[in-house]
Amino acid sequence: MELTISTPTLLFPASSLLFLAYTNRFLHLSALIRTLHLDFRASHSPVVEGQLKNLRWRLSLIRGMQAFGVVSLIFCLASMMGFYFESERSAKLLFGLALGLMGVSLLMALAEILLSGGALAIFLKDMGDENERNSK
Repeated sequence: MELTISTPTLLFPASSLLFLAYTNRFLHLSALIRTLHLDFRASHSPVVEGQLKNLRWRLSLIRGMQAFGVVSLIFCLASMMGFYFESERSAKLLFGLALGLMGVSLLMALAEILLSGGALAIFLKDMGDENERNSK
């Protein structure tokens, strides 16, 4: 397989869309955490505590997603420099590392998406418990 200096640039359009999605998830979570923080201060509800624990984990995943994505882009740039300086072996190695790091970022994104459903499950469970108490 032949790689050229333009091959690593293939990750750049995808990464800009990924960072936009990651940033949107981060902004949404930060707004939700601020809202839940006020609820927690007022009630110390176990439901809110469960939500905050879930959100804390999701927030760390998003930071990891962003960090691995950024490092992936840095390795892409280094790979392009390797091609520019005609060091094809190191360029291919750096590009492989960039792909691996982007893969880790995407796996973390998948984990965060799966956890986001867990946050809703906490509220649904609480509403189910409330309905059972009201029907008795």
